[in-house]
Amino acid sequence: MTKDLIKISQGTLYDPANGVDGEVRDLWIQGGRIIAAPSDPATKPARTIEAEGLVVMPGGIDMHCHIAGPKVNVARKMRPEEKRKAEVISRTDVTHSGTLGSVPSTFATGYKYAGMGYTTAFDAAIPPLGARHAHEEFDDTPCLDKGFYVLMGNNHYVMQSIQQNEPKKLKAFIAWLLTAAKGFAPKLVNPGGVEVWKHRQAGNVSGLDTEVDHFGVTPRQIVSQVAQSAQELGLPHPVHIHCNNLGMPGNWETTLETMRALEGRRGHLTHIQFHSYGGGEGDENTFNSKVVPLADYVNSHPNVTIDVGQVLFGETTSMTGDGPLGYFLSNIYGGKWFSSDTEMEAGCGITPIKYKNKSLVHALQWAIGLEWYLLVDDPWRVVMSTDHPNGGSFLAYPQIIRFLMDRTYRQDVLKTCHPLVGRRSTLADLHREYTLNEIAIITRAGPARILGLTNKGHLGPGADADITIYTPHENKEIMFELPRLVIKSGEVIVEQGEVRDSRIGKTLHVAPAYDVDAEADIQEWFEKYYSIRWRNYPVDPSYMHQPELIGSPNHGN
Repeated sequence: MTKDLIKISQGTLYDPANGVDGEVRDLWIQGGRIIAAPSDPATKPARTIEAEGLVVMPGGIDMHCHIAGPKVNVARKMRPEEKRKAEVISRTDVTHSGTLGSVPSTFATGYKYAGMGYTTAFDAAIPPLGARHAHEEFDDTPCLDKGFYVLMGNNHYVMQSIQQNEPKKLKAFIAWLLTAAKGFAPKLVNPGGVEVWKHRQAGNVSGLDTEVDHFGVTPRQIVSQVAQSAQELGLPHPVHIHCNNLGMPGNWETTLETMRALEGRRGHLTHIQFHSYGGGEGDENTFNSKVVPLADYVNSHPNVTIDVGQVLFGETTSMTGDGPLGYFLSNIYGGKWFSSDTEMEAGCGITPIKYKNKSLVHALQWAIGLEWYLLVDDPWRVVMSTDHPNGGSFLAYPQIIRFLMDRTYRQDVLKTCHPLVGRRSTLADLHREYTLNEIAIITRAGPARILGLTNKGHLGPGADADITIYTPHENKEIMFELPRLVIKSGEVIVEQGEVRDSRIGKTLHVAPAYDVDAEADIQEWFEKYYSIRWRNYPVDPSYMHQPELIGSPNHGN
């Protein structure tokens, strides 16, 4: 018997990254990694997990959610009425107590993700000034490996570098900023538009060629040049883009122009559902889906990947680094609203929201999300997300899987929606049903590939031993909401919904190489404009739990 050697026996494996589609195989684990089968057939494992008749997949990866950092913490405090009604997670020998609702506590977030078979999650929008806070909350979020994207689409130094036509300076700054924040990828939110709104209340950019006040640059330039810098830096994940005019009727044209602005460079467009609307501003009578022309572009341009941002009916909390959008939503829904201006870097808006199936706009948003999954030909380029909690909770992922695998179910739900949805979208005419292999792609293998995580999203030798074992069920929502076992780094952490191990996972980050001589200019600018000292800005490594560097290390050259 070999110490710490585990065998998962005769499971039905779905491992699309390695071309395995429903094959019955053994899986071997040692030292927290998947290994090749021992050459000696007489080798005895320390533990055997019998998986005959069960479905075995890699651990799930949520590549776009909001689970940590300043705005998430504000949103938790904003919704005490939710906490009073929400389910409470009780303390056990291995877990802390936690609260749910649309913005769960840190502990509950980790336990509930793991309870669905997810083992990795990325927060999508952290201002560099809030990076310490995000890392501290990561250290409070169990069961998951984690990382975050660094907001820079309205960063003053970024726009200044573009305005001065200094691409080398821009590239060095992006590399330095990612390294200082211990982040994972550059994030653009309403590039230029948040800065315009800070200067004038009702302000925003109308399209990709609107100039940003005081900087004389356009969103098109920001998208194009940050994408170029990310490509030259060799980042594992390309620029991650929240397009301008989110949620606005007619915004599909802005989205299409954003795709074109990449000019063949890799780029990931996030929560694409919120950016796929036809119609006239303020005119509900013309609001409609424009997924077809956008999906046609994605299908013919392999440099573009997307996640969906699926809307689910019910109450949730909108939180976004898009300050003007938060203000717009607060005017529509009334009630609570929070806005924040992060000096030199970003902004955010938070407000409660409720999606109703009888609302034409809300029902179309729901249909548009499903259209994206069903109209993108290559499942490797579309990723499951709800933009948690903006479109709905990550806890809705099993229901989305059922929508995708069961056309009858989604048609039944469509019949409960506003009657015009069938005429203003193509959902009623879409017959495609996802397979288990395709579900494994959009929730595991695909996001791992898009993120550049070679050790995740697959079950081949060398992969992290993050594994989910499901009991097959005709109702796929039931199947995916309660795995039989969830394994993290080779250890069982969840069994039949019960958390057995609440370990804190790794922090995934990058540190791309850059010219350290560029720091002198960054420091001079920094000391002139920021309220925090230069030397105190970078996140100390002590804030990170089990840091894991992805990609090439920073050699400072």
